Amino acid sequence: MKQFLLFTVLLFISILNSKAQNPEISGDAFAHTYSIVARDAKTGEMAVGVQSHWFSVGPLVAWGKSGVGVVATQSFVNPAFGPEGLKLLHEGYTPEEAIETLINNDEGRAFRQLAILGKSGKNAAYTGENCVAEALHITGDNFSVQANMMLNDQVVPEMAKAFTENVNLPLAERVVAVLKAAQKAGGDIRGKQSAALIVVGPDKVEEVWKDKKIDLRVDDHENPIEELDRLLKTARAYEFMNRGDLAMEEGNVEKALEQYGTAESMFPENLEMRFWKAVALANSDRLQEAKQIFDRIFDEDENWRTMLKRLPKAGLIDVSEEELEMLTRQSSKN
Repeated sequence: MKQFLLFTVLLFISILNSKAQNPEISGDAFAHTYSIVARDAKTGEMAVGVQSHWFSVGPLVAWGKSGVGVVATQSFVNPAFGPEGLKLLHEGYTPEEAIETLINNDEGRAFRQLAILGKSGKNAAYTGENCVAEALHITGDNFSVQANMMLNDQVVPEMAKAFTENVNLPLAERVVAVLKAAQKAGGDIRGKQSAALIVVGPDKVEEVWKDKKIDLRVDDHENPIEELDRLLKTARAYEFMNRGDLAMEEGNVEKALEQYGTAESMFPENLEMRFWKAVALANSDRLQEAKQIFDRIFDEDENWRTMLKRLPKAGLIDVSEEELEMLTRQSSKN
């Protein structure tokens, strides 16, 4: 343990000395990390996944825009590489040309690591000669994986292997599999702290709030990749909830029940998912089934009983006053 602490201290002193001798990186974020930029050949979606022993790594490293591409900027991060890289892609630059333009205009290029992937899947990466070992990048068909300050030289090859072997997974889950493989191979020599995942679509969108299809961050956690995986599973469940809501708006109760039921099966402990399934049942005149679910929910949290009483005025449940009274009545066992 003492030897490891001594190594860590000496490593930081060495890096700080390098920064002192290179003032062009003196104000840059110290986000050494491993990451992947990737595209799904079937859907055209693009993603960035990243993990680091650094607080809130996502906003520094991961950048993306639907219909344009994705960027990962790391090591001594130049955050301008994110928006500027996307701008260059939008203007028609290839990923290779974009990297060359950005790196050639950066006095801190020796300390940078950068990967860019465009909407066609073409990609390029750069690793500066002064990035802390183990530092490497590997580009392939529709992906680039890159890392610096890794425990060993197997991390990046294992990331590339994980991406190619998990071709049947949706892109977001595939990226998480890559991050897991990196950690299993040794990961960041300093350990774990934060992770992030963004996914953007294949086509440009006008509404800025539609730009990211998935945008998940774990800013500070003892097992950030496991937590990112949990958040992704939760996000997938809520996708079905959203589809159920849309079906309810369209008056398609049976479809809503199907979507809510799928969400509930993915996240059975979530009371809200159970609640809206029960509402859909009530709206399809399956009152006794709805009542059984409502009673179990109210046993766990009385606030949902009050919530149910508010729904008729909002037009979210179509029952008579007598039926509403029956649904909200205290169960006989209580």
